[in-house]
Amino acid sequence: MHEFLRNLPKVELHLHIEGSLEPELMFALAQRNGIELPYTTVREAKDAYHFNDLQGFLNLYFQGMSVLRNEEDFYDLAMDYFKRAREEGVVHIDMHFDPQAHLQRGVPLEVVMAGLLKAKQEAEDKLDLSIGMIMAFLRDRPAEEALHVLEQAAPYWKMLDAIGLDSAEHNNPPLKFVEVFKRAKQLGLVRVAHAGEEGPAEYIKEALDVLDVQRIDHGVRCLESDEVVERLRREQVVLTVCPLSNVSLKVVEDLRDHPLPKLLAEGLKVTISSDDPAYFGGGMLTNHIACADAFGWDEAVFRQLTRNAIEEAFVTPQRRQELMARLATA
Repeated sequence: MHEFLRNLPKVELHLHIEGSLEPELMFALAQRNGIELPYTTVREAKDAYHFNDLQGFLNLYFQGMSVLRNEEDFYDLAMDYFKRAREEGVVHIDMHFDPQAHLQRGVPLEVVMAGLLKAKQEAEDKLDLSIGMIMAFLRDRPAEEALHVLEQAAPYWKMLDAIGLDSAEHNNPPLKFVEVFKRAKQLGLVRVAHAGEEGPAEYIKEALDVLDVQRIDHGVRCLESDEVVERLRREQVVLTVCPLSNVSLKVVEDLRDHPLPKLLAEGLKVTISSDDPAYFGGGMLTNHIACADAFGWDEAVFRQLTRNAIEEAFVTPQRRQELMARLATA
């Protein structure tokens, strides 16, 4: 099974590129940019990668990205993950990135975009990977700021596949960002949003109704509402579930208690992603193997999950066809 999962042409719909920053690269970039980290060794940094909740993780996450200053840093960050993912049999990644987290540190949007777009181009040219770009907004920052950043990103609108909404859900309902998402819709951008991770099932409904999203990131708490489950099933809205992330952030205590099997039993359109692999114990292959071990799934289940992801990925029709063909022979 592990060999089958390694060779499966995996498609990741929920990856935060800043959350792929491994401690080794963090130290290298800190040294390059003359930044002093609160850790003296890589081991010490890895030991700090344990948290009790989403906020604890976010504190460390924002601290880690302080080493990202120049175009080269963003390029190195992305390429480091792309190469690692490709070695694990990943063929497509829809990548979230958080411009506000960099702008508030004084890093211009042009620097972030230049580094990430260069890495995307190289990955697509040389690694047999396709990359989708999701500009995500921080829900614990003011909505006006998000709208300003979206307008500031005008030179890049054509290069974006979607906008997203991430960060701390508590007391930050989707409703807060209605104007941002309305503007994105006017621009013809796909909308996605984190909902129902630490926030209630009601946030999923709100994201669909008020923000008019096409994809729900996480969504595991939908099971708290029969109405929401029925709607997700009826409309076949994809849920980008991140199993090891949910364990790390104590959404569930143990992977064996994860709602994934129930979500599948309910006929929901589910996919598997890694979220922030450097912080949550591993990338796509590790998440797939963990699910196989925890739930005893057979190949057919993983084929279905991959098919779901290929159907929903931000790719050209030609690439989608190509990935479906690969899945058929996996």
